Amino acid sequence: MRLMFVFCLLSAHWVYGQKIIWQEGQKLVWDNFKSPVNRRNNPDVAAYTNCGWEYSVVKSSNPKSPVKIEIKTIFNEDKSWKDNKKINDYILLHEQKHFDIAELFVRKFRRSVAENIRNSGDYDRLFKSIYSQISNEYKSFQIAYDRDTRHGMNEDKQAEYNVAISKELENLKSYQAP
Repeated sequence: MRLMFVFCLLSAHWVYGQKIIWQEGQKLVWDNFKSPVNRRNNPDVAAYTNCGWEYSVVKSSNPKSPVKIEIKTIFNEDKSWKDNKKINDYILLHEQKHFDIAELFVRKFRRSVAENIRNSGDYDRLFKSIYSQISNEYKSFQIAYDRDTRHGMNEDKQAEYNVAISKELENLKSYQAP
């Protein structure tokens, strides 16, 4: 029953909103940003990337049964926008890094799940706290990234983040989705 609910939920998301799954070597293009421009929070922002992760769980009520957890990094096309008058390749790179940061934290999430959750009982005891911790770290990192780079306008800081993000993705390559 629970599996059917997850399937229906994922199907509804697929029908009502196009999502891109993060893949090595696949980069965002401006056509992926499909939502109307929304400047309520900051009139100077040229683009907005809506990304994060989705997960599905198959588990049993038996606490000793194995559990299967799948986590994917997603980009929501229908919630991401751009101002055609302000965009360029440099801004697209900044937005790509937001998506790459999401993948970085998904890899950290997968690592923590792999190290701590072996069965349904572990899932019941630990998953929410792991999720909460990774989610908080992810949100803080995204905020710091925009603050430190001034939304990409500080080119030196942007270059530092580009290198750091790429290095961390490489360090966690063993937690990349198959």
